[in-house]
Amino acid sequence: MGIAMFYHLTRSTAEATLATILPKAMAAGWRVMVRGTDVAALKRLDAQLWLGPEDGFLPHGLQGGAHDADQPILLGLDAIGNAAQGLVLIDSAETDPAEAAPLERVWVLFDGADEAALTKARGLWTRLTAAGLAAQYWSEDSGRWEKKA
Repeated sequence: MGIAMFYHLTRSTAEATLATILPKAMAAGWRVMVRGTDVAALKRLDAQLWLGPEDGFLPHGLQGGAHDADQPILLGLDAIGNAAQGLVLIDSAETDPAEAAPLERVWVLFDGADEAALTKARGLWTRLTAAGLAAQYWSEDSGRWEKKA
C-alpha cells in the first residue's frame, strides 16, 4: 500500500507540478496514469509534454489508442489502462480506496483558489484515510513544496 499525496496548488499550475512529479516517478521505474475530467485539458497537457525539453522528454500517450497498455505515462479520463504504479488526479478527477490501495502513489493536484476543488480533495482525503491509506498534505505557501501533514 502506497501513499496518497495531496498537492494544494496556490502558486504552481498542475502542468508545472507534473513536470516535477512525472520524472521522479519515471526514475523509480513506475508507469503513471494521469486522470483528468476534461478531454481538451488532457490534449493541451499532451501537447505541452511533447514540447518539453529534449533531455527531459516524458514518453506518454492519450488514452484510447492501440498502445495504451505500453504507455509509461497515460493521459485519460477512464480506468488505469497501462498497469500503472502511480495515479495523478487533476481537474477534480476521482479515485476510490479499492483502486488506490495497490498503487505506490496517488497524487491529487487541486486548485487552492477553487472552493469546489478544495471540497472534493477534502472528501477524497477522508475516504482514502478512512480506508487505511496513508496520506500526506503538501503546500507551496512558502514558495516551495513542503509537507504539512
